[in-house]
Amino acid sequence: MVDVSAKPETARRAVAEAIVNMKASVRRALRRNPKGNPLEIARIAGISAAKRTAELIPLCHPLLLRHIDVRADLCQNGVRITSSVSAIGATGVEMEALTAVAVAALTVYDMCKALDRGIEIKRLRLLSKSGGESGTYRAKA
Repeated sequence: MVDVSAKPETARRAVAEAIVNMKASVRRALRRNPKGNPLEIARIAGISAAKRTAELIPLCHPLLLRHIDVRADLCQNGVRITSSVSAIGATGVEMEALTAVAVAALTVYDMCKALDRGIEIKRLRLLSKSGGESGTYRAKA
C-alpha cells in the first residue's frame, strides 16, 4: 500500500455512475420482479459494497466513510446508477464510489437476467472528485 501517513487529512468526496442498458420490456417489468425491487436492492448492495471496498480491491486503504448515497433511477435505456461517497482522510474515496456503482449495477443484472441475458453494464466511470492535493476533477460530458 502507498504510505499516506504524511498527507494531511482533508474532506474528500467522489461521485461515480454506471448505466445498465436493457430492453424496454425488461425496464417495464422491473417493479414486478419476483425477487423484489431491483432498484432498491441495488441501492443497498451499492452502499454495502462501498463500505467493503478495501476488502475487495487489493492495496486499497480502509477508510472511515462519513456518507454514502447510492441512487438507481430508471432512464431511457435502462437504469442509471450514481453514488456519492465522502470521508475525511489522507486518501480519496474514488474507489469506494466506483465500487458502489459497479456492485449496484451487477445486482440489477442479477435480478433481471431471467428476463434478458443481454443486459449490458456501460459507462462505469468517475464523474467527479474533490479534496486532497490533486484538487477537483470533473468528467467531460
